[in-house]
Amino acid sequence: MMAWFRKLRRPPKQRDWRVLGPLVDARPFFGPAEYLPLHKYLRDRYADTVVLTFSEIEALLGFSLPALARLQPEWWTDDGVAPTAPSRCWRQASRTVKANFASQTAVFERAPA
Repeated sequence: MMAWFRKLRRPPKQRDWRVLGPLVDARPFFGPAEYLPLHKYLRDRYADTVVLTFSEIEALLGFSLPALARLQPEWWTDDGVAPTAPSRCWRQASRTVKANFASQTAVFERAPA
């Protein structure tokens, strides 16, 4: 009976939370390496909606967006059959995008699961 009582009074073991590893999804990115910073940024956001200006996207990427990205909505969208190289970036981060050319912004929404 006393052994049970001693066990009851013993403090619980402390957990080492560093052993559990990162909480983010560690799936590999299958896309162009130059879009990896944008992919990581979108993947690690908790918000369902992320609004970035074209300048902010360029700052994340480290290079200017092509001229087509500022003029044609087709650059931002894909037909789902053959995704474009940039669209893999946000699709693999579980996001969809709508570009607003008047305000030079892109709205990334979390894709439905």
